[in-house]
Amino acid sequence: MNPLTKQAVAGLRNQLIEDRQRIEQKLIDNEHYGLGDSQRVLTGELSPIDNHPGDLATETYERGKDIALLEQDELHLARIDEALEAMNKGEYGLCRSCGNPIPLERLQALPETLYCVEHSPQRDESHHRSVEEEFLNPPFGRSSLDEQSSYAGFDGEDAWQIVESWGNSNTPALAEDTDIEYEKFMIEADENEGFVEPIESFLATDITGTHVSVVRSRKYRQYLESGEGDPLLEAGTNEED
Repeated sequence: MNPLTKQAVAGLRNQLIEDRQRIEQKLIDNEHYGLGDSQRVLTGELSPIDNHPGDLATETYERGKDIALLEQDELHLARIDEALEAMNKGEYGLCRSCGNPIPLERLQALPETLYCVEHSPQRDESHHRSVEEEFLNPPFGRSSLDEQSSYAGFDGEDAWQIVESWGNSNTPALAEDTDIEYEKFMIEADENEGFVEPIESFLATDITGTHVSVVRSRKYRQYLESGEGDPLLEAGTNEED
């Protein structure tokens, strides 16, 4: 049996209706937190794609906050409608989980609640994770094939390296060492391109593979300076500058 009196239910109904009108009016007045405006309108630029992430930090944070506030208001409205429907059915004031009466003090504080304190769904910790996280692990998501020893072709990491070569938000201007090169900021900047061992980058052969020559390139000098090579490796070979 519902212990709430008709007078108590009428007072709670008025409170719910006032809360719903207040929230709906707030959404109308601020145009649903401005979510109808695009990021381009917020920044005053045609496109924010080429900007440093820090240039849009404030706008991105505010947009995320607006979305969270809108979702909270929409959830509140949905709970108010459920509570009003329960009143019409004569089920208001009884916990939907255990069927026990909900204390009047709790209903006065949260008139939209349909559960007692012990069975409130809001007490349950959510373990829901964003679906985007499935593509963040491993790095570069499912397109990263470095872990597959049998694959040595073009993958997601290689695609990013090409894009990154045109610039990113990490620059030598932000480094403590002023002599550092821009390429050093790229992912796996020291990765060999087109060869496996460093010595392969400056050794050359003719079409028959018989005559070996040394190309004294920058890679060749780096090889010697690193202590890996020996100038005597040129003995018996044809030299090319």
